[in-house]
This record gives sequence, structure tokens and C-alpha cells, in this order.
Amino acid sequence: MHRFPLPHQTVRGTRLRVTVDKPNGTTPKKPRRTQEERSATTKHALLEATLTCLDELGYAATSTTEIAERAGVSRGAQLHHYPTKAELVASAVEYIFQKRLDEFRASFSALPADADRTTAAIELLWKMTSGPAFHAWLELLVAARTDPTLRASMTSISARFWAGVRGAFHEAFPHLAGVPAVDNAPWFTLAVMQGLALERIVLGDDARIDLGLAIIKGLGAKTLTPRS
Repeated sequence: MHRFPLPHQTVRGTRLRVTVDKPNGTTPKKPRRTQEERSATTKHALLEATLTCLDELGYAATSTTEIAERAGVSRGAQLHHYPTKAELVASAVEYIFQKRLDEFRASFSALPADADRTTAAIELLWKMTSGPAFHAWLELLVAARTDPTLRASMTSISARFWAGVRGAFHEAFPHLAGVPAVDNAPWFTLAVMQGLALERIVLGDDARIDLGLAIIKGLGAKTLTPRS
């Protein structure tokens, strides 16, 4: 029986070479990502995983090992970007609140000219006191009471956050530039709303929550109206 030589065999001292033609339309290789792009992707995954852990597990049960596992990154990569748990969780909350501020500004810029901007502002702030990001913030506030390192981080983040909210309000209400309440109204409103949000965790959809929001809107309409 005649046997055909295999690719690794020789015929009359000549080594055979097998050439496989690539099919037409082969997808070209994607360009290799830069170190900066890979780093940004890793940090984003870690921050999102941290928020999820804080929301689902609470601060005490959140560990950097759990965060790295959920983010799908190595422990070494996690430690390279965020050496401590306090740095990681604080950065995660600052990250999400910056996104919320961007959304706040974008929502206001999309409002029609004849919209009730005071009511819209209060409703947008109320949205910022719900969901995973707010629950993560609450976890960190409570933990910071007995953790000096975390408290220092939270103090710094809080200052930047309030500065951002104040700036967003000035952008939203440019006609109220001379009204002193514009600087303090967002702080007072969010402080009251955080209290309502805590009550909502225990009480659920209680009618008193809606009543509290109605009172805030009434105060806002009176406070943010320029005096003639």
C-alpha cells in the first residue's frame, strides 16, 4: 500500500512544508492597548466592584480580596492601585459621586426654559439619596466614626463633593447669584434628605416620607426666590 509522507517526513532528502492559506476576510488583530488604558480599565473595575460590595455586604464584611475577585483582577494589581482598603473604598465613593454630579448638571441643562427648576433640583437631589452609591456612602460614614484614617479621607471627599454641588447649583440658578441661600440650600436639603433616606430604609414607602419631601419643596420655592 502506498503511504503519503507526513508533513514532518522527508521525500528524497527534502523536508516537506505544509502551507495553510488564511481565509479571506480574516479579522485583523486589534491594536494593543496602552499601559494607561489597561490601568484605567483595572481601576474602573475595582471601583465598581467596591461599590457593589459595600452595598451588598456592608463595610465590615467588605475585603480587598473580595473586591479583587469580583473585579476580576489580581491581588497584586489591586494593591498597586489601592494599597489599603480605606483608600479603595473612599476612591470608589468619590468616583460615583462625581458621576452623579455630572448627571445632575446634564439633567439641568436638558430642562426646558419654563420648567420649575427648584422642584427639579430637589427631585434630582432626592435621587442621589437612593441606590447602591448612597448605601455605600452611609456604610462609610458610620465606619468613619471610629476609623480615623477613613474619617480623614471622608472629610476630604465630602469637602470636594459639597463644592461640586454648590457649583452645580450656581450653574442651575444663575439668576440667583446674589442670594446667599444658594450656597447653603444644597447642603441643608441633602442633609435633611439623608435623614429621610435613613427613615425610608426602616419605614419603606411611608406617607410621611412624601410629606417631608413636599415640605422641602415648599421651603426651596420660598428660599430660592429672589427678593425684590
